Amino acid sequence: MGEAGAEVPTGTFPSFVAEGTLLVRRGEHGKALPCFTKALQLRPGDKHCLVARSKCYLKLGDTENSLKDAEASLQNDKTFSKGLYQKAETLYTMGDFEFALVFYHRGYRLRPELQKFRLGIQKSQEAIVNCIGSPSSVKLENKEDLCFLSRQAESKKAKQKLQIKLTKDQKRTSKQERVRNPQTERQLLGELYADKAYLEKLLKDEDLMKSSTKQGIKVKDLVLGGIAYLDTRAEFWQQQKPIYARVRERKLRQQRWIRDRKRKPAEVARYIVKSMEDIDMLLTGGSPEESCKKAEHVLKTIQGWSDDEVPNKNELIGNLHNCIGNAQIEMGQMDAALQSHKTDLEFARQNNLPDAISRALDNIGRVYARIGKFQQAIDTWEEKIPMAKSSLEKTWLFHEIGQCYLELNKAEEAQNYGEKSLQSADEEGDVEWQLNASVLVAQAQVKLKDYQAAIINFEKALEKAKLIHSDDAQQAIIIALDDVSKSFIKELKEGERETTADSPKDDDCSSECIEDNSKKNAEREESEESEQSIENQRNEKQEEDADNNKEEHGNDKEGDEQENEESKSSEGKKEETSMGEREDDEEQRGSASE
Repeated sequence: MGEAGAEVPTGTFPSFVAEGTLLVRRGEHGKALPCFTKALQLRPGDKHCLVARSKCYLKLGDTENSLKDAEASLQNDKTFSKGLYQKAETLYTMGDFEFALVFYHRGYRLRPELQKFRLGIQKSQEAIVNCIGSPSSVKLENKEDLCFLSRQAESKKAKQKLQIKLTKDQKRTSKQERVRNPQTERQLLGELYADKAYLEKLLKDEDLMKSSTKQGIKVKDLVLGGIAYLDTRAEFWQQQKPIYARVRERKLRQQRWIRDRKRKPAEVARYIVKSMEDIDMLLTGGSPEESCKKAEHVLKTIQGWSDDEVPNKNELIGNLHNCIGNAQIEMGQMDAALQSHKTDLEFARQNNLPDAISRALDNIGRVYARIGKFQQAIDTWEEKIPMAKSSLEKTWLFHEIGQCYLELNKAEEAQNYGEKSLQSADEEGDVEWQLNASVLVAQAQVKLKDYQAAIINFEKALEKAKLIHSDDAQQAIIIALDDVSKSFIKELKEGERETTADSPKDDDCSSECIEDNSKKNAEREESEESEQSIENQRNEKQEEDADNNKEEHGNDKEGDEQENEESKSSEGKKEETSMGEREDDEEQRGSASE
């Protein structure tokens, strides 16, 4: 259930759910909560994600929001067994044992093979007996709902028991008022604390206390009975939540241990275990400052003890530095957090603790990535790779390293680690991480301008998104595919323009050749014209010579006539020859021009 108007987070629904689930397994419910919230913003109303977030709220003590998410998971499917169980668990934690019993019964009827519903029924019944002394006022009908009888119509036997024990209850109430801390009582009763304060205020009204109801029951008896009931419930929660009821006792015990140097091993172990639980609860409960102070106090106390008193002292000190570093991260003190986690790494290496080394490297890498030092994060996480124990852990690790490389614009390395993440996801058979790794590979290929390969990987990611029915992931991938396709088409068009830009050079060459040919033809025509003029001059000279010969040999006319005829015939032949040559040249020029 994402908040209305909230900004849509950048990421995918499967990635947020996977990260939240991993953090829950580590016990980091405070960090897992925003992951599930972002997932629900992408896919509002997802019943499985609502149940997961409800569990986080319950672990953090926020029962109101836990109940809201549990009820929301049942909105569209009243038979959703996980939602029924989570609602029952939340109601039981809130102290509404009767209503919790209702939903335990409903779940048991739907899924009788699940033992958790039978255990829920049993513990709810025991809690009701502890609170009211007898379940006689509770009735389970065939409709699986509990019908609660009016307090004015309770059985006479219950009234008699109430009156007999009234004096003892009054004494016990006054005694608890003197001993119990009001702040602790407020935490134990929650909203019922105001009811108890109201009943105690009514006791001061003497006239009201002397009156009776229509059934003959004194108002004072009813008021005292209500106060006794609330005290009984407070005592029950003292047993269920010792962190509230036994704070003072633990403090006194710690002070005694500090004064007494001869501590028993069992006491030391209990102190350490309880202190670590408190530190973790404060951190997951949204109080990083208190968690940090508690861890620093315990660290100082442990350092003052001898190695004989505290087994695995160095390992414990490293763990406390880890807790301090995590609290400092939540407070935004990144430099101090980095130093704390480096100290944890140093103690882990000194004592050869592989799990602690892996944990410290993980946290150091997270700090580096959060402050933008991606190369340092990469170096740290790459050192952690050989320590990964499962394909799923490797998948996450490779993916984070690839993301850092992508932030550094080192696309080739990002692609390499994305492919490694995809391979590990295939080995694990995790479809969601297959989707995330495919998207990472495609993003790297886009930066490398390998658009065709990017399209292929985006299409593979789209198939995975369809397989897990992630509509949001499908929409995001389709948009990315559209952008990559446009870039690919643009690249193809630019290649075509370069090809067409080369072709005019050939045309220029051909035009130059045509110009050369035309020049040659013009030169040929000029040469032919000069030859023709020379031939004409030769003919004119021959005619002049003929005239001269005629004047010199006037007596021999016949010879002259014959010579003239011969010269004319020869000139006619020459003219025919020159005319034929001119016709051939004209034909050649016509073919060349064509």
